[in-house]
Amino acid sequence: MKPVYILNDNIISSLGFTTTENLAAIEKGTIGIRLVDDPDLYPAPVQLSRVDSDELNKRFSALPELLKKNIPPGSFTRLEKFMILSIHEALAGQPVAPGDPRTLLVISTTKGNINLLEARYQSSFSHKRLYLWELGRIIQQFFGFINLPLIISNACISGIVALMTASRFLKSGGWDHAVVTGGDINSEFVIAGFQSFQAISPSPCKPFDVNRTGLSLGEGCGTMILSVEPGKERNPHITITGAATTNDANHISGPSRTGQELADAIGLAIREASLTSEEIGFISAHGTATSFNDEMESKAFELAELTQVPVNSFKGYWGHTLGAAGMIESIASVWSMKENVLYPSAGFDTIGVPVPLNVIKSVTKRPVNACLKTASGFGGCNAAITFQKI
Repeated sequence: MKPVYILNDNIISSLGFTTTENLAAIEKGTIGIRLVDDPDLYPAPVQLSRVDSDELNKRFSALPELLKKNIPPGSFTRLEKFMILSIHEALAGQPVAPGDPRTLLVISTTKGNINLLEARYQSSFSHKRLYLWELGRIIQQFFGFINLPLIISNACISGIVALMTASRFLKSGGWDHAVVTGGDINSEFVIAGFQSFQAISPSPCKPFDVNRTGLSLGEGCGTMILSVEPGKERNPHITITGAATTNDANHISGPSRTGQELADAIGLAIREASLTSEEIGFISAHGTATSFNDEMESKAFELAELTQVPVNSFKGYWGHTLGAAGMIESIASVWSMKENVLYPSAGFDTIGVPVPLNVIKSVTKRPVNACLKTASGFGGCNAAITFQKI
């Protein structure tokens, strides 16, 4: 079975509009979480990671000339702009044609254009734009994809599941390339929902730390271009080698108390990749900084015999980006491997989970030939994916 190669990628977050901008900010220790006072999003100030709206609109307004397209102002929602810009950047210079019938489009999101529920947007867009299939159609038509897009909406593991799904389609032999994008936005609906759980931290989140007080919400988009061919420019080549999902059926919003089911997903992914625990250079954890998630992950890593492996959470930099999280954190992990650098877990100082973990506290240069990315979400879902150099 052919390996699946990662040809190119893009990250849009509060830290920048390219992967390079985001990783440069992370290496400097910059975080994009700020106290936001916006009554349209929430009645009181709340810690959020937000994409710069002025820069977003500036970059998007340059697309008509670049693409020779007539795009009337106000044609696209905030999330659609994220996805279009991110896909455009990731496709640049790549031998991948959206109009090729052997090119697949996969989209991950948890809430899509959920902000269109707000009264201020209802006169600007059709109510149909709320539907995920309509979001997919908008992206498909903009780029001219032949195939209907696959839309993955599986809570906070959506990004990893999208990569897993695309990889399996490519390995089946029916497709040569896949454009995988994942995005979500800050919205009144999402913020109010997490506030109802009392899950949002009053300060930037601190994954795995003893003083963590909850998560920080973020928004953004990540895109990967996958192919059964290695491409010419990347050295070394990075591949997707294993992936798995499980469900602990514990609670609609609370994770397993034992971590067994995430450990099962990790074990399945590692076995598919033919890896040993000793070969994993680091783990990019879900690491939301909520009490239950971080405790569960620490137990899962112990069950999987991975407690000595360096681990980080990228959510201290750009918050929990929901359907984008698995995508942008996987991209950052791939670049950790490419550059042979371990990035610290922002906000972490002192271990605060039942099982001691090897949490990364400073930028560390070392060879990394394989990594593991994990995620968990509402409804008891868990996912794990492995990336390797070849």
